[in-house]
Amino acid sequence: MSQNIAVFLDRDNTLNFDSGYLYNPDEVKLMNGVAKGLKRLKTEINVKLIVISNQSGVVRGYFQEKDVIAVNEKINSILMSEEGVEIEEFFYCIHHPDFSSLENSQCRKPSPQMVFEAAQKYNIDLGASYFVGDMVSDVQCGINAGTKTILLVYDERNSKINQLKKLNLSADFLANDFLSACDFIINDFKKGN
Repeated sequence: MSQNIAVFLDRDNTLNFDSGYLYNPDEVKLMNGVAKGLKRLKTEINVKLIVISNQSGVVRGYFQEKDVIAVNEKINSILMSEEGVEIEEFFYCIHHPDFSSLENSQCRKPSPQMVFEAAQKYNIDLGASYFVGDMVSDVQCGINAGTKTILLVYDERNSKINQLKKLNLSADFLANDFLSACDFIINDFKKGN
């Protein structure tokens, strides 16, 4: 059986605007180009769309796990109404080593644990897949999982590049916005196939 290709996506400030610990589904607002970009990824190269997200606001007591689920459902509802596309599944880690055991916190990015779980569940070829996020930990997670990585830099290009350099890491592509990230993935995928 042939394996699937996935685009793993961070959630907050990648798919949706986040002012910090978003928990109210009524406040969900997608980042520019997200619905259109995800639709292109699905229709042009038929990838699995999977979210990999740290949600330590739960263990910190800021909100409950049901709030994470409600926000995820709202994201999919907006995507479906705007472009008829949705995220296959949202994987999230509610733990943080300052508030949880180290064992429980092992799911937290930059650990690739959630990516590996998704890869097993959806029969994903990680070497042919992509990870898109706005944080250095997203790039680290993608590298740790063996995917190609796209860092959304927006207007923080230099600080994020410097953080990566300190770790002797680099992303495969730096995108100024979500549609640029999707363009890179589609072009890269088509070159390889």
